Amino acid sequence: MTADLTYLVWTVALTIVQVLLASSGAMSQIALPILAGNREAPVEGRGWVGRAQRAHRNMLESLVLFTALVLVAHVSGQANAMTALGAALFFYSRLAYLVVYLVGVPWLRTVVWCVSIVGLVMILLQLV
Repeated sequence: MTADLTYLVWTVALTIVQVLLASSGAMSQIALPILAGNREAPVEGRGWVGRAQRAHRNMLESLVLFTALVLVAHVSGQANAMTALGAALFFYSRLAYLVVYLVGVPWLRTVVWCVSIVGLVMILLQLV
């Protein structure tokens, strides 16, 4: 398996960890009948739980882009050292993003998010 695909698998694992954090946190703050019911509006947690929920949603938005880029690079035979570096940069910055967001450091969170975008652009530039 290429480095790009390995980082994709680890990114999916990180996303699973995020959904487990967000859902278990929500269960600690929000009554189970509300969580299990047909909610008409999103239920937001407070404090770290709300941050975990938002971090997870943000990861889902980025995961689509990362997955598409890694798979196109792989299928087209354009995966190389630069796409591997971009994938590594994306994964580690997303891991840092989760930690920084959960702790609640706003400006650093934005910087780390920007680094993850740089990782995506690195892969994209190998494809265009």
